[in-house]
Formats: sequence, structure tokens, C-alpha cells
Amino acid sequence: MSGAKQLKLGAFMRPVSIHTGAWRYPGALPDANFNFPAQKQFIQKLEQGKFDAFFMADHLALLNMPINALKRSHTVTSFEPFTLLSALASVTEHIGLVATASTTYDAPFHIARRFASLDHISGGRAGWNIVTTSNPDAALNFGLKEEIEHDERYTRAREFYDVVTGLWDSFADDAFIRDVELGIYFDPEKVHVLGHQGKYLSVRGPLNIARPVQGWPVIVQAGASDAGRQLAAETAEVVFAPAGNLEAGKALFADIKGRARAIGRDPDSIKILPGALTIVGETMEEAIAKRKHLDSLVHYDSGIASLNSALGYDVSGFDPDGPLPEIPQTNGSKSARERVIALAQHEKLTIRQLAQRFGSYGGLAFIGTPQTIADEMEQWLTEEGSDGFNIMFSFLPEGLNDFVDKVVPELQRRGLFRKEYEGKTLRENLGLARPANRFFESDR
Repeated sequence: MSGAKQLKLGAFMRPVSIHTGAWRYPGALPDANFNFPAQKQFIQKLEQGKFDAFFMADHLALLNMPINALKRSHTVTSFEPFTLLSALASVTEHIGLVATASTTYDAPFHIARRFASLDHISGGRAGWNIVTTSNPDAALNFGLKEEIEHDERYTRAREFYDVVTGLWDSFADDAFIRDVELGIYFDPEKVHVLGHQGKYLSVRGPLNIARPVQGWPVIVQAGASDAGRQLAAETAEVVFAPAGNLEAGKALFADIKGRARAIGRDPDSIKILPGALTIVGETMEEAIAKRKHLDSLVHYDSGIASLNSALGYDVSGFDPDGPLPEIPQTNGSKSARERVIALAQHEKLTIRQLAQRFGSYGGLAFIGTPQTIADEMEQWLTEEGSDGFNIMFSFLPEGLNDFVDKVVPELQRRGLFRKEYEGKTLRENLGLARPANRFFESDR
């Protein structure tokens, strides 16, 4: 299959497993989310498996759930992404380093500086996961009494993106001449003052750091609402969007790439990588047994809280063994709400059953042998359901080791995944072009 389309694989590593029961599984590291020596081993194992990126989600508050549920969560404590990724950059050479940074509660200058620094420190491996923050408790941590309205968050995010990318273009690539004899460090003709004045933001610039190695760190986005899809079509180069099954994946793939085409972007310049939990067994029965054991470790307190969080609405007062009631629109995540409602209707699940599912992990999962998992991934790729996946491991280290040692060789044997990295930067490995500097012709 030389020259054929290949999968792109990211690793969702914060929390180290999305599954609520993962930290309790026999043989798992209960403190893996906050254990630097373990994190170092994880990323080096992922690089051995030629993964494209190590992806850190982030939260700006404790999860918005009752304390009886929160006390059971392994996400309560974790590293700040830039600190961890900067440290991990020094023990890796190829794998991308992707961090979430919110457009809702941070300043563009801060974001531009941090990612530019990470890109230089890592030799061109940084990626920015653009998010809008919907947790109302996060608003309280940043001096606001309530969260910003959903669509306004996305409007602000679009302007935020323009400012950050403009700041990255502050200096031409050849601005820093460092002429020791003449005593001239940089060429003043090759620095641009942004001078942005917009609806939400006022930023003068320039950024006080050289243009990133990749031009811009790779732009990553999650989310599946209409506003989120449009933002992805306009700005994203990698999309981590939820898709619970192949048909939903195809629809999402076609929608985002169609929107990109409509505004003049090359659809191939956007890589769609839905999140997928993987559980590997020597047999299908063994893999299913692992999943059942994992799910059994989730307490109902966690389950109902996770369901309420996904819905943006409290259903704990309704009959647990009855159907999901009519759920009103809220200011929370629209894509998460719609995913729960669709699942409840499709599988006719009760509130208790939904709580069990969302308290564990309710999204796309590949559960089986290395061969059956490779079969499913190949089908998604060939039928244009995705360009690859953001892999979520069942529990660590075993779940990660199983995937790298068993599934990756099967994908490589089929010609569906690389055996060596294509380049040094995240852009090169993803097959993405280096963006031109919008202010300097010499960089185009």
C-alpha cells in the first residue's frame, strides 16, 4: 500500500484515561495522571509506536459535579499542560505536543507566547487545541459570576484565533540577523506591530519572541456544534470531534470538509481525528470482559454526575429506571447534550443505563483483537469517516502498551500506518504545509 492514505494517530493523555474506572483497574497506576516519571514513560512508548501527537486536554476548574462524585474522580489533580509538555519535549524527538488553551478565560498574548516558546523548545512540535470553556465554575475562577453565552464564546474564539496567529507572524523568519560586528541583533524592517482593535480584544503587539519553527503551531480544535464546526472549517488543521459510530463519523467528516471547501480551503489540509477508546484482547471475549470489568468499577454517584454534566441539566430527581425526560437547551456543550439524547433514543436506555454508560465512557470504542480493531480503523479511513483517531487508552500502562505493541504492528503490516516519522516537525508528520507569514513576502 505504498503511497496509499494512512492513519494519523494522536493519544489523548489528560486524563491519562477517559474512563472513570481506569485508575481502579488491577495493574493500573492510580496516580498516573499526576506522576511525571510515568508520563515520561508513556510518551516515550508512544513515540516508539510512531504516534503523531501526545494530546493534553485541560480544565480551568474542578469538574462541575457533586462532591460525592468528584471524590471518585482521578481528574481532580493533573499537571498544567505547558509545564508538563515543555519537560516532555526534552525526552522526545518526534512526537507532537498538543495542549488545550481556552479562548474564553485567557489572553491572546499569553497563548501566543506560550505556544511559540513550546514550538521553539521542541524543535517544531507544538499544537494548540483551541477551546471555548463552558464550565460555570471556571467563570468563578476568573472573576465572572456566570459563564459567557455559547455562541458568543465561539464569536470571541474566532477573533482570538486571528490575534494569536497575527502575533505569531510578528517577525519575519529572517528578522534576527545577529550581526556581531555591526552590533545589530534584528532588522527593524522585519517586525510587524499588530495593532488589533476588535469587538472583544485590543492587542498592540508585536510578540516578543521569534516566529515559531513551524510558522504557526498546528491548530487543533474539538467540538461538534454548528458554531464549533464552522470555526473548525475556518481555522483548524486537526479536528478532535466526537463521532459515536461510522455513519456519524462520515457525516461529520463530510460536513467539516465541505464547509472548508466552500470557503476556499483544501479539505485535505484538515485532519479529522475522532476520539476512540481502545481495549485490546487476545480474543474478542477477553476484550469484552475487560470492558465489563472497567465499567463495573464506576460508582453510580459518578455516573449520574457525568450524565448531568454531559446534558448540562440535572436529571437525578427523575426515576432512574425511567426514560430520559425532555431536556431543554442550556448554555453548556450542545454537542455533548445531543450525543446523550441520540444515544438514549437509539438504544432506548433508561437514566440509570445512561449514567452507567457516561460514568464510564459513552463514546466511540474499538474493543477486540488487534486484527478486529485494525479492521474497524481501516473501514473508517477508506469510507471517509475519519483521517485517523485520537486514541483513548482503557487504563495505563497496560492499555497503552497493548495498543503500541499489538495494534500498531498490525496497522503497519497493512500499510495503514507509518513505520518511521516523515520529518522532525508535527506539521511534516501530519502532512500539513507551513503557513505563510501574512505580513512578510519573504516568508511566503
